[in-house]
Amino acid sequence: MERGVEDASIGRDRWKLLVVLLVAIFMSLVGVSIVNVALPSIQQGLGASNAEIQWVLSGYALTFGVILVTAGRVGDLYGRGALFIVGVAIFTLASVGSGLAPDPLTLNIARLAQGVGSGLMNPQAIGMIQHYFHGPARARAYGLFGSTVGISVAAGPIFGGLLIAATGFEVGWRWTFFVNVPVGVVAIFLGCIWFPRPLLTRNTSQTRDLDPVGSLLLGLAVLAVLLPFVESRENAWSWLLLPIGVALTWGWVAWERRHVRRGRSPMVDLAIFRTKSFANGTLLITLYFFGVTSVWVLVALYMQDGLGHTALASGLVGLPGALLTVVTANWAGRRVVRSGRRVVIVGMLSVLAGLASSILVVQLQATSAVSEWWLLLTLAFIGGGQGSVISPNQTLTLEEVPLRYAGSSGGVMQTGQRIGTSIGISIITSLAFIVLARSNWTTAMTVGFIAIAVVVLVAMGIAVYDLRIRKQNERRHGAWMPWRR
Repeated sequence: MERGVEDASIGRDRWKLLVVLLVAIFMSLVGVSIVNVALPSIQQGLGASNAEIQWVLSGYALTFGVILVTAGRVGDLYGRGALFIVGVAIFTLASVGSGLAPDPLTLNIARLAQGVGSGLMNPQAIGMIQHYFHGPARARAYGLFGSTVGISVAAGPIFGGLLIAATGFEVGWRWTFFVNVPVGVVAIFLGCIWFPRPLLTRNTSQTRDLDPVGSLLLGLAVLAVLLPFVESRENAWSWLLLPIGVALTWGWVAWERRHVRRGRSPMVDLAIFRTKSFANGTLLITLYFFGVTSVWVLVALYMQDGLGHTALASGLVGLPGALLTVVTANWAGRRVVRSGRRVVIVGMLSVLAGLASSILVVQLQATSAVSEWWLLLTLAFIGGGQGSVISPNQTLTLEEVPLRYAGSSGGVMQTGQRIGTSIGISIITSLAFIVLARSNWTTAMTVGFIAIAVVVLVAMGIAVYDLRIRKQNERRHGAWMPWRR
């Protein structure tokens, strides 16, 4: 494995670097979760149609997913620090544009720009952690990354609800965007001070290796795969794009192989997929996001549409789980070096326990035997398990990836997460609504959670398989270095 090199110029200041990364990632993630609560306010304030309000969410997701791998590759070649700061600046300016938007079209254009900014900064964060941290320090850094995810998930819906309540239903949504501005300004300022120099690596000999054709093919492929799942409810024709997306993916793979045969450096070195840790970890997390991200969508629908609670109340029901994610992400970050995939498997068992107990609460609530607020406890198992899955999986998946592909490989993994999220939410929520049309919310929630549990079981099977492979390699080659277990 190619280890991260601690530049003499950064030394202990790498933890300052991590602070900048986490502040910006916190901003981008809060910007997602806070908007979910603000959608009714946006619709009333701008008079947006259902299709226009759908694009407030899906437009961001599309641009974010499309540019991830390309942005990671550009950062690998020309300097991750500069591109990270550019991404933060775009996201911050787009937040101003979103908050000032006079109509739905302007808002959706600004949201597309926010997705671009987020797509630029996220792979650089992973690449910089890979570069400046290694061994137990890298696992700890990813643990703090996971804690930031948990805090942002918890803070977004609650903060959004408070802002709307304080500033008024019709205009409160604007402040859910403006709140990003001071955070973004601070992140840019600290990045300019604390990031290692030079911010931009000018290596003209590698300019020809940016692989623009590969970037275009992959971007179009991701767009064609994602668009049907975010647009199908309004435009059934979008499903025609799915086979085109598959064909474009095949074309991208063929191009990258040809690029390598010609002695050029590809956007993504497909050889990394022959590394079991990367291939297994990427597939595992794609399936995990396919299933578990739908939990919070179904819970919000159940609490608001099924039981008549407010958006703030539906956000509060997930608060213990989000906070427990913070705790378990740090716990897992300290133990993944010694325990490897076992930490991920324990996390998935906790998620399965949370799904089973949540089904029980929903069933008992229908008979008035228990209150729906028992979900505070059962969903905490899911949140706690999440902290033991996401961050440790990043550590294990990227451990053998060469540093020259750290950003693009991180982009590949995050693209899998975005595709898994979009497809999973589309399929599982559609399944729940099909059941709801023939039954009630109790049955719809039960069927939806069972479907999620099946997906998590498949993902856990991959984790068990990966653990066996690691044990076989350890017996064959002797004990691995601790950070490679």
